[in-house]
Amino acid sequence: MPPIEEVWRLYLRRFTIDHWYHFAKQRLHWTVPKLSTLKLCQRWSDLMPLMTWELWLARDIVADNPLPWQKPLEKLTPGRVAQAMGGVFAVIGTPAQPPKPRGKSPGWTPGKKRHRKNRCPIVKKAVTPPRKEPSVAV
Repeated sequence: MPPIEEVWRLYLRRFTIDHWYHFAKQRLHWTVPKLSTLKLCQRWSDLMPLMTWELWLARDIVADNPLPWQKPLEKLTPGRVAQAMGGVFAVIGTPAQPPKPRGKSPGWTPGKKRHRKNRCPIVKKAVTPPRKEPSVAV
């Protein structure tokens, strides 16, 4: 058993890690996408620390814009920075192209092959047999 000072230090480290996992799942939507391959899941998971780092670096350039029920903060949390990032994105713009005009879609390109998505087999829970009543000896 390690000494109590070391246990306390390890607990504090785990405490911060647990809060990061909660933040990544709730605010950064880590577990929301239903990706089809392990490689895509790994790539999405690799983005989580990068997004957290980006929020940490953006603390100094965002303005605190609390919601009516929130208190103003001096030192912004990652969640509050994420809440204020919309203003930063509005200023810097987007690299995306403008949307195409509406109308009838041209559809699938003629001659282009279509491939079905790989499906995983469904795993079903086995049916458990009913319990036998205990026999009473007379």
